[in-house]
Amino acid sequence: MAPPAPVPSPARAHSPADASARAPSALGAVLQAPGVCFTVWAPNARQVQLIGSFNGWRPRAMHRLGDGSGRWTLHEPQAAHGDLYKYRIEGADGRWTDKADPHAHRAEPPPGNASQVWRLDHHWHDGEWMATRGERQSAGRAMSVYEVHLGSWQRHEDGRYLNYRELGVRLAAHCLQLGFTHVELMPVAEHPFYGSWGYQTSGYYAPTSRYGTPQDLMAMVDTLHQAGIGVIVDWVGSHFPADSHALARFDGTALYEHADPRQGFHPEWNSLIFNYGRNEVRDFLIGNVLFWLDKYHIDAVRVDAVSSMLYLDFAREPGQWIPNREGGNQNHEAIRFLQDLNTAVYAAFPDVHVIAEESTAWWGVSRPVHAGGLGFGMKWNMGWMNDTLRHFQREHVHRRWHGGDIRFSSFYAFDENFVLALSHDEVVYGKGSLLQRQPGDEWQRFAGLRTLYGYMWAHPGKKLLFMGGEFAQPHEWHHEQTLDWHRLARPLHAGVARWVADLNRVYRALPALHASDFDGRFDWAPLAHEEPDVLAFFRRAGDQFVLAVCNLTPQPRHHLRLGMPIAGWWHEVLNSDASVYGGSGMGNLGGVRAQGKALGHLPACAAITVPPLACVFFSNGPI
Repeated sequence: MAPPAPVPSPARAHSPADASARAPSALGAVLQAPGVCFTVWAPNARQVQLIGSFNGWRPRAMHRLGDGSGRWTLHEPQAAHGDLYKYRIEGADGRWTDKADPHAHRAEPPPGNASQVWRLDHHWHDGEWMATRGERQSAGRAMSVYEVHLGSWQRHEDGRYLNYRELGVRLAAHCLQLGFTHVELMPVAEHPFYGSWGYQTSGYYAPTSRYGTPQDLMAMVDTLHQAGIGVIVDWVGSHFPADSHALARFDGTALYEHADPRQGFHPEWNSLIFNYGRNEVRDFLIGNVLFWLDKYHIDAVRVDAVSSMLYLDFAREPGQWIPNREGGNQNHEAIRFLQDLNTAVYAAFPDVHVIAEESTAWWGVSRPVHAGGLGFGMKWNMGWMNDTLRHFQREHVHRRWHGGDIRFSSFYAFDENFVLALSHDEVVYGKGSLLQRQPGDEWQRFAGLRTLYGYMWAHPGKKLLFMGGEFAQPHEWHHEQTLDWHRLARPLHAGVARWVADLNRVYRALPALHASDFDGRFDWAPLAHEEPDVLAFFRRAGDQFVLAVCNLTPQPRHHLRLGMPIAGWWHEVLNSDASVYGGSGMGNLGGVRAQGKALGHLPACAAITVPPLACVFFSNGPI
């Protein structure tokens, strides 16, 4: 795909940061003394009324402000913290609809869908984390992310959801034990349909009440921060559901969405697409991201489905979309929105990250806006994920004929600031679990999974693993079922968990494995003989080298000779075939000595043993 031309931002009456900062404070339910001031944006409404639990749900007329902003307001002296309310709107089409507040800080627990007056006070105890997170999250630091769906990670024995506070304590203990640096939460903003996993968002400013109150979520983040663990949230700015109580045709017109379904309806997800060309919509979305970073101390935002925003023809057939003014398929309004979003976030919170889930070869996703990029801090490496999983699913005997596929990522590994993600999307919809996708008998499947993780942790890029993968969940994920935690009592599953913990430990301890994730320090090791089924490569930081060697077949490789950058003793720092992980116990007795004899382009060489279906790490210095 040819790289798109940079799109200059149009002149605007205000900066993105100014616009987003004003939106949350000017709209919604603002507690006063006494009562609450309610303000809603509905510029095309004929009438707007306030209804709520504070007055028996009897409608009270709201007043249109005379400043041309399209806002309606009312001070209700009887309303208080905890009261439920909605806006009853007579739309431009003459129809009356009860709407939830787009800026509500809390939503009524399902199946209700009213908004709730809520204050956002919390006494934080994460000062040390907040003061140091910029350095902790810098590009040169290790970043190993544990992706979680809160409703199915763990539950009470009777099936009830855990509260955010309970989840925070358990997640902190689990991540500390396994060495993850961050937790990524699948969308926690309110969503009417639990089975959407949160990706059909209705209450953008309200954490879902399924797991507790806003303060409970704050306490969860606080607990994780005090344990030294960062928090990432998935954020959906690409589309929203058409539920009648939410944003759809909010004032009787296509207010938040495009009116033309060729621009405003998403055929693949049966949802509506934001109108990124409308300043108020852009301010609503940008302000929402800043709101989560500010009020909830979130450390990074992962923006879902960026590709669907960038392309006008995404998931559409010819004739189902409207080209841009040049006749192309690039959505200039969405491009400018994403650039504004990232500019505003990094201006206000320079120590956080905005991460793109973008699945195409769009140029410059994680490159600066001033250079024509989109301005994200990082991007999920979907190409690496697809190539790697396809290769590891192949029968062992066929892998040697596809060595170029698994090696191809080295050509573009530094084109963007990549995150290597084995996410929830890879273990749903009949794909099977990561363990199920490994070929061979039971022992070989577990060995293959350990090798997959070893290759991933050695490869350039930050790491992300979906819950259950850390102990080889045997079946694919389902949102209505908790993980099979009892499997940890079985040696092979426990061995995978121990392997992941040790990978994280070594990944964090050796700068060679994380300091150069984004800057091109990667080199294939020359082999004395062609070995299509062996991956051998170096990572480097200063004078420290790490050699990773992966054997993708069930046959051991004895006396495998390969070039080394330095003669001397190389420590075997990790071996996925160690018996403690469930392997056969084959290895190199703690290390190998590289001789000062050139091999290929390197001045030294060594002969090593690589066990079957195993990944072995060597370092020229101890941990």
